[in-house]
Amino acid sequence: MTDTPDKRPQREDYARSGADIKQQRERLVASSIKRKPPDPARLARRRMVLRWAKWLLPVTALLLLAAIAAWPEMEHLISASQTTMRELSKVKIESGNLIGATYRGVDEHNRPFTITADTVHQATNNRLDLTDPAADILTQGGDWLMVRSEKGVYMQHAQILDLTGEVTLYRDDGLMMHTPVADIDVKSSIITSDSWVRAEGPFGVLDAQGFLLSQHDGITQFRGPGRLILNDDRQSDATTGKKAS
Repeated sequence: MTDTPDKRPQREDYARSGADIKQQRERLVASSIKRKPPDPARLARRRMVLRWAKWLLPVTALLLLAAIAAWPEMEHLISASQTTMRELSKVKIESGNLIGATYRGVDEHNRPFTITADTVHQATNNRLDLTDPAADILTQGGDWLMVRSEKGVYMQHAQILDLTGEVTLYRDDGLMMHTPVADIDVKSSIITSDSWVRAEGPFGVLDAQGFLLSQHDGITQFRGPGRLILNDDRQSDATTGKKAS
């Protein structure tokens, strides 16, 4: 019986040479080599990394939770800081003068007061020279009082404000007073003047040679000689055609 050649079609792209087979066997042998176990130093490093990871991951998570919880308060502080910076941006310093200054505090009876000025020049550590000063004071009864003038001197340690030049006092009950000079003891809430004063209000008109106004005691005193014209006298004078003296 004779062997007959295999007449089935053969694909050349599947044919492998001896060199290809040898190279493939070498790769299989190389891949079958077992990995060497890590040495003690490498194992120690791995244990240290795992130990730090066990602590760092929970701590990081706690910090993130704390940041989320504290974010509203941080946002409030940031907003307050931005507001303060905007207020400070309105204050300018030119040639040693402070422009747009505001002083806030409380008197000895724990009532707030505010002193503002267009310009402030620090003459000494204690003395401040003010231009167009204005003082806002809260009275014992909760009323509001404002005193303003053309110039002023504020003694910081004693909390005394000396006003000169067209001093105007206005109280929210309708009282208005005009005098060329006035001294304000901000700490005691006392306003005094040794010069002439003209007071106008719901009661009428009063001219005097000086006054003392105590916000805590609720006392207003005028020093004579003076002249008082009550609103009732004005009405009667208008009816009779006479002048009040």
